[in-house]
Amino acid sequence: MQLQTRTQSTVTTVTVLDARIDAATAIQFKERMRDITAGGEGRVVLDLTQVKFLDSSGLGAIVAVKKLLGPERMLDLCGLTPTVEKVFRLTRMDTVFTIHPTLDAAIEDAASA
Repeated sequence: MQLQTRTQSTVTTVTVLDARIDAATAIQFKERMRDITAGGEGRVVLDLTQVKFLDSSGLGAIVAVKKLLGPERMLDLCGLTPTVEKVFRLTRMDTVFTIHPTLDAAIEDAASA
């Protein structure tokens, strides 16, 4: 699981560089995200622009990361492809997460919060 991170003031952006978050990669994704976000503060933006497939294991891993961050830290999502967006919509997780169309929009929103 390849993740690219960048921190700007109080916003940490994590870009998933793999095309899939599924049963084969979900545990590794969750562990990497835990390591990246441990001890930090501020908002985390997960950029899913390159993710073309997300199954229930991948969705569960993203929800687990949100829970790991706790109530004081936000996990925003951005760049959902139509297939990935459909998974969030069908499971109503689009009501749980703040979803932005682009990484720039997510960073702008986080900076103004």
